[in-house]
Amino acid sequence: MRNHDARTAVVRRTRRAADDERGITTAEYAVGTAAGAGLAGLLYTLLTGGFGDKLLKTLFDHVLGLLGIG
Repeated sequence: MRNHDARTAVVRRTRRAADDERGITTAEYAVGTAAGAGLAGLLYTLLTGGFGDKLLKTLFDHVLGLLGIG
């Protein structure tokens, strides 16, 4: 009987711990979403300016050179 009580206590603690961590997953998604949006904004700013034009032109010329076209 005593062994059964110990198992029941462990199961209760495990369930409580799982319940406490449900919000952590939501917070991780929120941080990941904010980081992704920030990175997208940074890339948009870089690629729509003069730096982005030069970068894309250099990359495109390099790929064409590798293919023997450019």
